[in-house]
Amino acid sequence: TDGVHTKAKIQNITPDEVHRSLDAGNVVIVAGFQGQTEEGQITTLGRGGSDLTAIAMAAALKADLCQIYTDVDGVYTADPRLAPSARKLPEISYDEMLELAGSGAKVMQLRSVEFAKKFNVVFEVRSSLNDNPGTIVKEETTSMEDVVVRGVSIDKNQAEVTVEGVPDRPGSAARIFKSLADAAINVDMIVQNVSHDGGTRVTDISFTVDKPDLLKASKVIDGLKPELGLKGFTTDEGIAKLSIVGVGMRSHSGVAARMFEILAASGVNIGMISTSEIKVSVVIPLADGDRALKAVHEAFIG
Repeated sequence: TDGVHTKAKIQNITPDEVHRSLDAGNVVIVAGFQGQTEEGQITTLGRGGSDLTAIAMAAALKADLCQIYTDVDGVYTADPRLAPSARKLPEISYDEMLELAGSGAKVMQLRSVEFAKKFNVVFEVRSSLNDNPGTIVKEETTSMEDVVVRGVSIDKNQAEVTVEGVPDRPGSAARIFKSLADAAINVDMIVQNVSHDGGTRVTDISFTVDKPDLLKASKVIDGLKPELGLKGFTTDEGIAKLSIVGVGMRSHSGVAARMFEILAASGVNIGMISTSEIKVSVVIPLADGDRALKAVHEAFIG
């Protein structure tokens, strides 16, 4: 103002300098969502970059706790809009949070949780609109295994591609998924079925991608038809991925079977199945998604 101009100076501040400023009673404000490359170029960190900045600062400062203020009270057992009985979790492990984030829950971005797990940063997800306690995300403890299913999530941003008549010979699947990777398409679930076509062994390969990548994936598969001798392919955008997550699955049997029984009793057909130590995911019709989530949540969590 009044003809006086100030010039911003980009300066690297070390954690020690931040500590000295804090010890002097100052409030340190750090711009989020941005950083530097190894060459010193200023860059943005992408979606969720502000959370990533906070957790990275907490790791560098060896903070006891990093608080992430957002528009929700914490991490819930399911989306409260879809499951009225959903309740806020007082704590959750890094692995459970990673699985939920990768299965459609939108509370935290994957990269932030991965960084917190790598550097053992305990963080709390809490609301910026009230003073209620949030959800603590931390390393897994023994008591966490007492809860079989920690949360239920649904991802409605999925599409399915089925490649038909893939020659059953070494390298066919590798060629397909290498081409998809080269096109920067992230593949989630994969199922392969072996059959016979006139005495020749062939396979049908189904996989899921994010809906925005469906057109690009279709072009990749179409381009491989002459090279691999594919019979053809189909796509389906009317699907959703329903997942249950909990570290207690490691020590409890029959969790997947019970989930399948619940869906069957609700008249929901299962298309694809994927499991890990602490997660079971199924592809179901998109039209049944909300009803299926509510039924599974009520059965496992109440």
